[in-house]
Amino acid sequence: MRGVRSVDEVGAEERAASLAKRSIKKSSKLWALDLAIRCMDLTTLEGSDTPGKVAALCAKGIRPKPGDATIPSVAAICIYPARVADAKLHLRGSSVRVASVATAFPSGQSFTSVKVAEVKDAVAAGADEVDMVIDRGAYLSGDHEKVYEEIVAVKEACGPAHLKVILETGELGTYDNVRRASILAMAAGADFIKT
Repeated sequence: MRGVRSVDEVGAEERAASLAKRSIKKSSKLWALDLAIRCMDLTTLEGSDTPGKVAALCAKGIRPKPGDATIPSVAAICIYPARVADAKLHLRGSSVRVASVATAFPSGQSFTSVKVAEVKDAVAAGADEVDMVIDRGAYLSGDHEKVYEEIVAVKEACGPAHLKVILETGELGTYDNVRRASILAMAAGADFIKT
């Protein structure tokens, strides 16, 4: 990751603090809230997830506030690969997409072949989007090439599904690591980067 400039941490924090103090006009606030809902993934990632729980989450994603048609649907329902078919069934006919975590979520620490197989299974079950988590251990130990190659392999396994790469920025330790990991993920083919 040579050639990537360092982040001015003090400047970034000052700018964030300045933006946090601004007030937002009501019309802009309503527009921003509407946009936030339409961009949101409604998620359940619990070991106790059942088809019934996924069905309820899908209903909430389609109609976040029953009785108020002015509240838009969310962008996607995010679940484990084993629940993708359940979500696909309950979201049929709606604009809500199905997102599935994969790649040894949440640690990202498994064999690339296992990660790729999990992604292919999720897409075959109907996932429109795949949320991959990078192997932070590999990244932090300096094995950026491994992380890059895994993202490339997962992107290929996604086929038509969008790839969202979760960086787990809280574990990367520095703004510079976040910046470099972001650039690496985008260069490797990520459609989106997250957290």
